[in-house]
Amino acid sequence: MPDLATEPLKAGVKAFWNRGSCETNHARSQKFSREYFEEIERQRYAAQPFIHSFAQFTRYHGKRVLEVGFGAGTDFVQWLRAGAIAYGIDLTEEALANLTNRIEVYGLPKPGLIQVGDAENLPFESNSFDLGYSYGVLHHTPNTEKAIGELVRVVRPGGEIKIMLYNRHSLNALNLWLKFALLKGRPWKSFHWVLWNHQENICTKAYTKGEVRQLLSSLKMKDIQVRAVMMDTNFGMGYSGFSRLVRLLARFPIRFTESWWGWNLLISARKS
Repeated sequence: MPDLATEPLKAGVKAFWNRGSCETNHARSQKFSREYFEEIERQRYAAQPFIHSFAQFTRYHGKRVLEVGFGAGTDFVQWLRAGAIAYGIDLTEEALANLTNRIEVYGLPKPGLIQVGDAENLPFESNSFDLGYSYGVLHHTPNTEKAIGELVRVVRPGGEIKIMLYNRHSLNALNLWLKFALLKGRPWKSFHWVLWNHQENICTKAYTKGEVRQLLSSLKMKDIQVRAVMMDTNFGMGYSGFSRLVRLLARFPIRFTESWWGWNLLISARKS
């Protein structure tokens, strides 16, 4: 059942992402053209080259995979290319239009099902999938814990979940706090408040590694792995000249400590 207390928040989240799926702002070509989708794909995997080793798309050939929050569809089409039996939901009609056109443009196999849906109330039977996947999505829904619980519910015993959530103990979160709290004369404001109000849509959250482990343990998950990584957009992409050089030089010491301060928490676990 929908949570009436969070429905206005969820409507705001939906309106925000209906204006443009994540990373589509990087594309300059005609919308829904092959060039448009290729620009989005290049940007995504240049900034986050670790996605392929995390998702391991080709391992799921012939497996039932559910992606929650497919956005522009960049990862989803990798499941299809790998021969997975791929299902997907997204909160927005914009995302569904992106993915529908993307599958058609590339002549990819028909997915199991793609539709508009709510991560907090998945329209699937329990124990239905070999993998539940959601990359950079569930921290945007009002009740993230419920959404993770739903993803666990629909995965079969022995199946896996792979998700990415924002890391509250990160340089990005610190930068937001400096910008919107300290420099605004509000040093008492928490990281939670800053992220909720100033990171993409309203109600965006970030988690610590400990919080993630505690939540997944309470859901009877095992083999829990959580590691922080840093996107390459922090290292010179979109910059030029001296600014780019400084950022590229900073890449090495920051890479050395990214397991502490990285913005993306890559999380995997197996259902008992």
